[in-house]
Amino acid sequence: MVVDVPYNTDPGRVEPMPTAIPAVRLLRKCGLLAGIVTNQSGVARGLISHEDSDRVNRRVDEIFGGFDVWCVCPHAPEEHCSCRKPKPGLILRAADRLGLSPAQVVVIGDIGSDVDAATAAGARSILVPTPHTRFGEILGAPVVAPDLFAAVDELLADLPCRRRT
Repeated sequence: MVVDVPYNTDPGRVEPMPTAIPAVRLLRKCGLLAGIVTNQSGVARGLISHEDSDRVNRRVDEIFGGFDVWCVCPHAPEEHCSCRKPKPGLILRAADRLGLSPAQVVVIGDIGSDVDAATAAGARSILVPTPHTRFGEILGAPVVAPDLFAAVDELLADLPCRRRT
């Protein structure tokens, strides 16, 4: 949804990815719920505080008009928690908070752990590669889209609300 700034503590550095705002608008136009599931290992590593993470997340909400759910994993990889992607915990938690079954969820992400977490949760996934995405992750993804708007358009392919106006 936003340009990756590692361990960002500054809400002023939050910048939407190209096409992200119109993609979220299209989801809302179609009456669909939208949420964020994110690993934030910088919290566990002491590189960013919970408060800084919350301030950055509030800025994301301001830019996009608010999300229906936020699920954040603040653990480091070596903690082996059940919520850190590629494990399914964040997606299962988000689905539950939204009142959905995992099969009703589509995860749009930019790396293989997003796709793997969706698969582990029983959700669908669409990969939107960035310069950080590994080539093997692109090859292994069930669906790949060039940008966030194209991913949402793919998701909504059979719905009349997808028509651009």
